[in-house]
Amino acid sequence: MGFRKWDQLPECMKNQKVRPYYDVLRKRQGDLVLKRGMDLLMALILTLILSPVMLILAACIKADSRGPVFFRQKRITRYGKEYRIFKFRTMVADADQKGPAVTTAGDSRITRMGNLLRKCRLDELPQLFNVISGDMSFVGTRPEVKKYVDAYSDEMFATLLLPAGITSRTSIAYKDEDEIMEKYLKEEAGTVDAIYVRYILPEKMKYNLDYLKKFSIFGDIKVMIDTVFAVIR
Repeated sequence: MGFRKWDQLPECMKNQKVRPYYDVLRKRQGDLVLKRGMDLLMALILTLILSPVMLILAACIKADSRGPVFFRQKRITRYGKEYRIFKFRTMVADADQKGPAVTTAGDSRITRMGNLLRKCRLDELPQLFNVISGDMSFVGTRPEVKKYVDAYSDEMFATLLLPAGITSRTSIAYKDEDEIMEKYLKEEAGTVDAIYVRYILPEKMKYNLDYLKKFSIFGDIKVMIDTVFAVIR
């Protein structure tokens, strides 16, 4: 999907808070084409190389707890398109119907295998399929569920100018998001969803919006390298 003209954007995105980000990205369409080409090539190569690893992880997930291997959930990506994200299941079956969309420290819905996968970020590996399909990129704003997108400010909708990402500066800064959430819950009364929208989402969006302003291919490569170091630390 190419970069849309301004008048082709969804109505929620056609506001003056989004316009400056749109103008920056419109001037970098060559880099955006290169970004997609790099995403597709890397995703195909990694899928081929990591297929044995993913098969072993799938078997471990099935042996550890009842339920499907993959967790699939509707998320929002570029231009407000709804798609289904692929992840290895790290929680009990139907966990999304038994609690909020975000987790807290010690969340009882997380399985033993799920804890291991989350620590190493291995649950994200199946998102290579989302990258191949074009719904996601290696670097970009992490995709949210619709109820959180509905809570976006006008400026936050700028993050939907690019495909959702597997990783980002936000992902690195908030790699222990469940612990951050737990801290807020101890300090202030409220539901997980309400606290996420009021405090955590706006802070994460500062990183995401800054990424759009400074977007470059070399910047994406640096984020991917930094993500690897963040995971192994």
